[in-house]
Amino acid sequence: MKNIFLLLYIGLFFLVGCNSKTKEPETKVQVQAVVEKPIASLPIIKDNSTEAILSKKEVPILCYHNIKNFDANAGPMTKVYTVKPAAFAEQMKALADAGYHSILPNQLYNYLVHDAPLPEKPVMITFDDTRGEQFSIGASEMDKYGFRGVFFVMTVSVNRPNYLTSDQIKNLSDSGHVIAAHTWDHHMVTKYIGNDWNTQLIKPKKKLEDITGKPVENFAYPFGLWNKEAIPKVKESGYKMAFILSTKRDSIDPLYTVRRIIVSGNWSTEGMIRSMESSFDK
Repeated sequence: MKNIFLLLYIGLFFLVGCNSKTKEPETKVQVQAVVEKPIASLPIIKDNSTEAILSKKEVPILCYHNIKNFDANAGPMTKVYTVKPAAFAEQMKALADAGYHSILPNQLYNYLVHDAPLPEKPVMITFDDTRGEQFSIGASEMDKYGFRGVFFVMTVSVNRPNYLTSDQIKNLSDSGHVIAAHTWDHHMVTKYIGNDWNTQLIKPKKKLEDITGKPVENFAYPFGLWNKEAIPKVKESGYKMAFILSTKRDSIDPLYTVRRIIVSGNWSTEGMIRSMESSFDK
């Protein structure tokens, strides 16, 4: 009888011991899962400093105006500001063949401010002054390569002969291009006083937003000219970035002095690529 009780006692001892061992790891795993991912350890994304933005490699940004034919007797400024349709088509093909990918302002902003990645060999293609051929020729040629561009519109010209219509602007926006502001009537911002800021910055933004149904967050200075007094006004008007031409960026507000280069009608396609790459090779 004693042997029977002894065997029962030993069996009960092992049974309790085994049960306690199977429960112990479950408790450890549960505690460990809570400790491993505290809320305080989640990463915090901060905007880049001005110095960090200025230190980043600049993205090539092209600026086109007129896309039409001109003869040998055309004046020097016409030749600079006008690219022939055949030349424009050749340039778009050359960019695609060279492996360039078009980007838009939000991508550039996120790259500069938040370190977001860009596609390999990015380029931004922009158009100033609202010319009608920018839709009929420019957008048409870019579509062949999946390129999307930025159209800086001066609203005084909308619906005038040979300029973009409201329907074309809406079509561009709906097709993935970006519509941006280029003042009301192209007066340089360095001469604005009083209500000029409302007329040239705020009202055009509102008109373009009414046409596209989308926020207008980018602005191009007429003639590429700006001063330090203009930048706060541009910010107050609701723009996230502003674009100049080939002059030096501002050391305090680089997002409001983003560099572009005018594509000259005097350049060959090879010359355009060479000028673009050398100008932004920093």
